[in-house]
Amino acid sequence: MKKLQMLCLAAFTFLFANTTFAQETEATNYDQGFRLGFGLNGGLPTDNDYDWSLGGDVRLQYDLSKKTSLTLTTGFTNLFNGKKDAAGNDIKDLGFIPAKAGFKAFVLKDQFYVLGELGAGFAVTNGYNQTTFLWAPGIGYANKYIDLSVRYEDYHDFRTNQVALRVAYGFKL
Repeated sequence: MKKLQMLCLAAFTFLFANTTFAQETEATNYDQGFRLGFGLNGGLPTDNDYDWSLGGDVRLQYDLSKKTSLTLTTGFTNLFNGKKDAAGNDIKDLGFIPAKAGFKAFVLKDQFYVLGELGAGFAVTNGYNQTTFLWAPGIGYANKYIDLSVRYEDYHDFRTNQVALRVAYGFKL
C-alpha cells in the first residue's frame, strides 16, 4: 500500500512539474509587438435613415499577449442615402472619420476573437460638422495576414447605426 501511495505521489509530482514548465516556456517565447492592418468595410444601417455604407480603415494593433491586444482604428466611412425628406428634398450622404480605441481578446484557437471599440466619429462631408460618440462590439477571425470581422457600430449623435463586414490585410511591424 505504501509503495502505491509513493508511486502515485511521484506520478502526480512529475505531471505537475511538466505542466508548470510548459506554461513558463509558452509565456516566455511569445513575441509582443505591433501589427498594422488595412481594411475595407461594407455595412447595412439597421434603421431607415441610410441605405448602406462603405469605408476603409487603418488599424494599429499592439499584442499584449498571445490572447489579448489593444487597437487604434481610423479611416473613412460614408453612409449613403437615396431617400427624400418630408419636403421632397434629397437627404445628403454622411461621410465621417472614426477614431476608435479597442480591446481584442482571442477566445478560440488563437484565431477567433471578440473586439470592443469606443471612440468618436467626425463628420466631414456635405455640410455636416457634428462629432458623435461611437461604440462598436464585434466578432472575427484573424490569421497571419487576413482579418475578417462583423461588428455592430452605433453613432449616437448621428442617430443611426449599422452592421458592418470588415475584410482586412495585416502584417507585423
